[in-house]
Amino acid sequence: MKSLKTAVVACALVAPLVGTTNAAAATYPVKHPKLIDNPLYTAGSLPTTTCAETEVKNGSTEQARAYFDAVITCLETTWEQHLAAAGLDYEPVKVKHVAKVPKNWCDFGTSKNDSRVLYCEQTRTMAVQIGKSWTKDLSDLWLLHIASAVYAYHVQGLVGIGAAYDAAPYGKRAELHEQSRRYELQATCLSGAFIKSVWPMEGRTSKDWNYLVSLIQGDAPGDERWDGKTSTQRFWLKRGFATADPRSCNTWTAASSKVA
Repeated sequence: MKSLKTAVVACALVAPLVGTTNAAAATYPVKHPKLIDNPLYTAGSLPTTTCAETEVKNGSTEQARAYFDAVITCLETTWEQHLAAAGLDYEPVKVKHVAKVPKNWCDFGTSKNDSRVLYCEQTRTMAVQIGKSWTKDLSDLWLLHIASAVYAYHVQGLVGIGAAYDAAPYGKRAELHEQSRRYELQATCLSGAFIKSVWPMEGRTSKDWNYLVSLIQGDAPGDERWDGKTSTQRFWLKRGFATADPRSCNTWTAASSKVA
């Protein structure tokens, strides 16, 4: 399944809002209605709520896990309301904290990264491995983004985007890569939309947001193009934050240049 390759956020996971583009400008147009015209896009902006960050001390895995869980609670509140407004069914995600993700968990491969979060669509479960690379500095918004972006995979699964993406036909490997980038960039954008819906956050300023944007990394030069360039990843995160509206995150109708 394609989503098993892409539903991963590890250590590496601009421009103003632009007008809506259409599939005609895409090198590999996407036609599945669940992708291009999903009810997810029809309910307006995400509800404005508050999301209080829990106390975290650098180096504390226990507190980092508690912070992650608190963000998940905020995400559940927001997305349950939005999906209900869109006439879509909702189901909470399951979160499993682990010291190390078990080998072949949900058919994922192993990784040398000490920190990563995987989402298994079949069981609607997150496997959360928080290591030293994520706990050495817990003062930024990185964990908030990680939780929000991986939760976006859960949303994509609930509304049928995950299954439609898996089923989408492709010819050349370049087309597979572009489909993957559309899926991944949508998750990034939905993370930005959620963060905007709970913004401003107590004790946070635009400096914190801008620093988070600077942390976002895309495909490294020479790597296969699964996730999108760094500039593209940052563009979609900022696009979601600009509106808090999932409609702005319809990467499936964007021109190929916008999902490079």
